[in-house]
Amino acid sequence: MPTGVSVSHTGRIFVNFPKWGDEVPATVVELRDGKEIPFPDQEWNNPSGDDDAGAFVSVQSIVVDPADRLWVLDTGRPMFQPTRPGGPKLVRIDLDTDTVAQVITFPTDVALPSTYLNDVRFDLRRGDAGTAYITDSSVSGPNGIIVVDLASGASWRRLHDHPSTKAEPLHMFRPVVEGRPFLERPADGPPNPMTIGSDGIAISADGARLHYCPLASRRWYSVATDALVDQALAESEVAATVTDEGDKGGGSDGLETDDAGRLYLTSYEQNAVLRRRPDGEYETVVHDPRLLWPDTMSVATDGHLYVTANQLHRQARYQGGQDLRRKPYALFRIRIDAGPVLLR
Repeated sequence: MPTGVSVSHTGRIFVNFPKWGDEVPATVVELRDGKEIPFPDQEWNNPSGDDDAGAFVSVQSIVVDPADRLWVLDTGRPMFQPTRPGGPKLVRIDLDTDTVAQVITFPTDVALPSTYLNDVRFDLRRGDAGTAYITDSSVSGPNGIIVVDLASGASWRRLHDHPSTKAEPLHMFRPVVEGRPFLERPADGPPNPMTIGSDGIAISADGARLHYCPLASRRWYSVATDALVDQALAESEVAATVTDEGDKGGGSDGLETDDAGRLYLTSYEQNAVLRRRPDGEYETVVHDPRLLWPDTMSVATDGHLYVTANQLHRQARYQGGQDLRRKPYALFRIRIDAGPVLLR
């Protein structure tokens, strides 16, 4: 089942498949003539172990940056095993040559054993080579935002275990998907609430605010990027710049922005993609019963929004041990007449 999608400035489409139990011959692929081609090659998709810094272990997200380079966000957590140094990483692939040009691994005080690197956004104007922002959507440990200096590879945590990054308790958030309360439903135990924290992430068109949302919440938040990158600030000073952006109308797995100043939100409860306009009003971009758990979005230079639908809620862990997913999974695109945010 796919999670991430990203489209290059020349129209190349990339998709990734995390290792959650399905057979995954390649965790990153390029779609060429209707076929899934391991990218950049099969060798990079054959790790020697969960700590292999020279191969993809289990990729959750792929993002084409403002300079038209593909970045691969590797959780290092197949089957949600604890991270091992070398596994969690951010990898840059230059699309001119289709070769890996940079590998950034994370120290153990940044990528914790429980860390799940979920999604990433870029501002190439900050620092000597740019800055990346990553959500940690851990189920069992502290959530937060990870900031990466792309020139040095240095990284640090922000909003560590801050309330805005954490899942809401069941009495405050009870999602309903396909008419049924969405809970973890093990085959041999009682149902449990979903506990996935900071997940969706998007950067404003001017780069001043980073938007994020817990998966288990209908609320979303933003924080000043100036505060995230300033390592001299105390955590309380960073937290003081957090804004509660309000109720977004549904649980969201993905966020995205366009160069017209609009912010997109997937709604897994409504089989829809929503959009907040610059005037603050919300509108539905698309609603379709085939949008079964819309996950990651990518705004492309061709004026379309791409979104994966992966039926996440139909996995056995949420259906009492029964796998109710129906193949094929889907990648959709919708014309939005706007382009991506390119901070360079």
